[in-house]
Amino acid sequence: MRIIAPSFAILDELDRQSLPVRIEYCGRICYKSEERIDSDSAIPFVKKMAINGHNSVLEMGVATLVATCATPEPIQALFFRQPKFLHIDRLQDDRLLITGSIRAFREMRLFHPEDAICRAIVQFLGHRHPYFFETPATPKDEAAPTGVRIDKLELNEVERLAPPLCARHRFLAVKFIVNRAVTHELVRHRPCSFLQESQRYCRYSADKFGNEVTFIKPVFFAEDSAEFTMWQQAMEAMEAQYLRLLQTSSPQAARTVLPNSCKTEIIVYANLAEWKHMCALRTPPAAEPSMREVMIPLAQELERRYPTIFS
Repeated sequence: MRIIAPSFAILDELDRQSLPVRIEYCGRICYKSEERIDSDSAIPFVKKMAINGHNSVLEMGVATLVATCATPEPIQALFFRQPKFLHIDRLQDDRLLITGSIRAFREMRLFHPEDAICRAIVQFLGHRHPYFFETPATPKDEAAPTGVRIDKLELNEVERLAPPLCARHRFLAVKFIVNRAVTHELVRHRPCSFLQESQRYCRYSADKFGNEVTFIKPVFFAEDSAEFTMWQQAMEAMEAQYLRLLQTSSPQAARTVLPNSCKTEIIVYANLAEWKHMCALRTPPAAEPSMREVMIPLAQELERRYPTIFS
């Protein structure tokens, strides 16, 4: 067995990559198949996710757009339909700021195919990333809606928005390496998107895992304490039972003996407003100690990067 400390990483470099590259990196966390990533793997990967309807993976790519309308009717129609999972702000009477994930835009196409702004967005994104919109299909000969123009806002432009708008439209991915008790708390934050290492598919007896189970060092016990020794003995016993079960069972069956202390990786994707809310809930003295162990330094780093939002 292996024991490691918890950690986190803000994936800001990933934000500078293309949508397919971002989505593939996050998606492969689930199966711990990062070794399959190469210069040509991103588009086949995301195309497969779209065809198979693995929508949670497609939540890991977000685009911020500006919709300019010649008349008020398209804007009124969009607000009337209240499309799910989009962040919409009115910049001017004729201009909307819209941020959404690839999943959200695909579902707009599915549930509101007659909406002019929806059609304009899907055509705009579909021209650049057709593999996202093959299911549901985007008709190639569909006429572009008149009176609606879509422009993309680049990341540096999003970060220059006024703080209230930046907080809503700047999305940030954080990769946590923590125990599974911490992830049970993280996934309670509903507006976020999550992708997590899957014990159902990962076989920890494989060479790429070192033929062992990795555990997170508990914050509760000093290493020279009797309690830590008791915890370590329990983890060794659990690992032995798990590896023995793998000889006759699948990973999804063997994982039933694994404890909360198991190391897992999870990517949490949310806008800065939600990160501020999470930090406010998960850093006070009453919060769970293992959660505070990673959330306090994360909150400090976010405040350093975005002082107008987090201060």
